[in-house]
Amino acid sequence: MTMSSPMQSSFLPATTESIAMAQEAKDASESISILYRVLEDPSSSSDAVRTKELAITNLTTYLTKENRAEELRNLLTQLRPFFALIPKAKTAKIVRGIIDAVAKIPGTSDLQISLCKEMVEWTRAEKRTFLRQRVEARLASLLLESQEYTEALALLSGLIKEVRRLDDKLLLVDIDLLESKLHFSLRNLPKAKASLTAARTAANAIYVPPAQQGTIDLQSGILHAEEKDYKTAYSYFFEAFEGFNALEDAKAIFCLKYMLLCKIMVNQADDVAGIISSKAGLKYVGPDVDAMKAVADAYSKRSLKYFETALRDYKAQLEEDPIVHRHLSSLYDTLLEQNLCRLIEPYSRVEIAHVAEMIELPIDHVEKKLSQMILDKKFAGTLDQGAGCLVIFEDPKTEAIFPATLETISNVGKVVESLYMRSAKIMA
Repeated sequence: MTMSSPMQSSFLPATTESIAMAQEAKDASESISILYRVLEDPSSSSDAVRTKELAITNLTTYLTKENRAEELRNLLTQLRPFFALIPKAKTAKIVRGIIDAVAKIPGTSDLQISLCKEMVEWTRAEKRTFLRQRVEARLASLLLESQEYTEALALLSGLIKEVRRLDDKLLLVDIDLLESKLHFSLRNLPKAKASLTAARTAANAIYVPPAQQGTIDLQSGILHAEEKDYKTAYSYFFEAFEGFNALEDAKAIFCLKYMLLCKIMVNQADDVAGIISSKAGLKYVGPDVDAMKAVADAYSKRSLKYFETALRDYKAQLEEDPIVHRHLSSLYDTLLEQNLCRLIEPYSRVEIAHVAEMIELPIDHVEKKLSQMILDKKFAGTLDQGAGCLVIFEDPKTEAIFPATLETISNVGKVVESLYMRSAKIMA
């Protein structure tokens, strides 16, 4: 096997001594050079192959630490002749390990996509179906992150049929979950729920790793929150949080954020401080938790000013998280309506400019919101735009006689209908 490394020289024998030499080298560059030379060894004995596998693992680690993503990509291409010497399962482990290593290097999304596409072509040519399906699933996930929804959906629709035919339950759970996330991103809630149900059905038939179970619970919570069922969503987020927290997975902080969001959305903002100060919550104290605490405080005080300050101060944590942003927009509208109703309650006629001044918002913004509230029948009134005033009507009291009259007329109608049917029968 010929390796073309930037530091190519005569090969070293593929032995444990050579691996030890690489580990004892004075810096990472020297270790990488030694490991490349170990992979140059033409020997294909079982011991040499085992040593080369270890060398590949160590080389991947060093290249990842040095952020040398392009070299990792080249390594995967150069190892193809070596893959012919080892079992397919080990090949799959090495390929997926190197792809995972590239993912750990920041700013490599495009590189990961092109790397996965290359490997799909290679696995297709080599007829390595098991590996190809997993690389395609990884590629679909990357395309979803890059918002290439059409391409991701086209890839998944073909892959899911193939995997269902083979009945590979573990991969099927992954793909169904991916499809659910993809449909959710495309705002197709019924299909997102259907895919999640399919993932749960497949998961019930096998042992699901805790990380994957956490992902299922997290997606379930997101979909329930989208349907405004925040209590059920909270329980799913809590399950996901416990799972990720036990694994010390970075996704735990997102689950905690969404748990706090659910509490705010069901008007239980006072519970937020208690959750944050719990043993599990204290572990994740940081900007994300602070952002949700600021929103909870603003909501408790019914203050739009504090709410807008929180959105401005924690823009990355609130507005750039699509899940949080979507629900906070709804919360902001609710809060704005509550504040406006409270301010206009004492008046029968009030200047819009005065209302805008009291709520500390632009006049055109307040006028637009008031007209929307009138159309939605949040209160009875009209806008006198010529005078720049809001006229509030008194709540019309419904006379009890009107419903009774309507009921009487309805009953008379039924009697007349019945008499008509009888006379029609007699005439016949």
